Amino acid sequence: MAKEGAQRAEETEQMIEKEGGHEGAEGSAGGSLRAPDAKEMRAVVLSAFGGLNKLRVSKRLMPEPREGELKVRVKACGLNFLDLMVRQGNIDNPPKTPLVPGFECSGIVETLGDNVKGFEIGDRVMAFVNYNAWAEVVCTPAEFVYKIPDDMSFSEAAAFPMNFVTAYMMLFEVANLREDMSVLVHSAGGGVGQAVAQLCSTIPNVTVFGTASSFKHEAIKDSVTHLFDRNADYVQEVKRISPDGVDIVLDCLCGENTGKGLSLLKPLGTYILYGSSNMVTGETKSFFSFAKSWWQVEKVNPIKLYEENKVIAGFSLLNLLFKQNRGGLIKSVMDKLINLYNNKKIKPVVDSLWALEEV
Repeated sequence: MAKEGAQRAEETEQMIEKEGGHEGAEGSAGGSLRAPDAKEMRAVVLSAFGGLNKLRVSKRLMPEPREGELKVRVKACGLNFLDLMVRQGNIDNPPKTPLVPGFECSGIVETLGDNVKGFEIGDRVMAFVNYNAWAEVVCTPAEFVYKIPDDMSFSEAAAFPMNFVTAYMMLFEVANLREDMSVLVHSAGGGVGQAVAQLCSTIPNVTVFGTASSFKHEAIKDSVTHLFDRNADYVQEVKRISPDGVDIVLDCLCGENTGKGLSLLKPLGTYILYGSSNMVTGETKSFFSFAKSWWQVEKVNPIKLYEENKVIAGFSLLNLLFKQNRGGLIKSVMDKLINLYNNKKIKPVVDSLWALEEV
């Protein structure tokens, strides 16, 4: 879990690559992770909320699929900024510890639960998981599992679902991105930020404004039209280039950036909050950072939104999946994204690969 300093408002997209001793496994810096006992597996366990010292690789009982579920032998799993917030307990209604973190993974179907159709043992898949992805084996409902394109690696597949579905849903389902529009995205060098830039490139004449830490600029400069340092006065920079502002603001920072984002919206523009990384300033949860971020959020007056013709929205992919039962909608979005991938329009970006032991 590198890149966890004060600069980590970036949604750092890393991967934990895991070799399971099975055909099709990707290469890894670590050794074989084959479970010594068929009824056991290894997993990264969070013993309590806090710093990195709360994470350990431990043996756990291997799950078996219930009706409608698939059992997947994990080859790679994603590490997102959300996982960092979970580790700190910096989320609403956090689950009880000990727990196995992780919300997305890729691997090979090992067992089919009753009444599962459309999959076969041996299929290469990527999946959403309601926790437990950082393990050698996961079980998850079939509606959250998607077949991997033939030329997509396991590591790429584990970096695909969260980032691209989040980006697609915000741009096209919530904000209705169209030709000649403009978008401001914070943490443009993170996983979601890079997915946003790639998806914007599929629509003609879309201008992308992005903020990112300076060390990220070289890697993303070709995909973002106007790129600013995350510590710069981006409001003035955007207005200098586009005096009328932008059509869409995608904010994963929160705090004072909420008011700034609303001030940059054109009439009929949409501001979408999809994270609150400003609340994370150290290795453990900071109540001061939480209070500061909450205090800096501008209180929104609905009458002002009405008068200015502006829209404010929020987006949480995990809530949409696991609490609001919109798996069918997510499946349709994944189908569109896989089609874009197959047509060479988008490609997941893997920041780095880590062996399970290195967590």
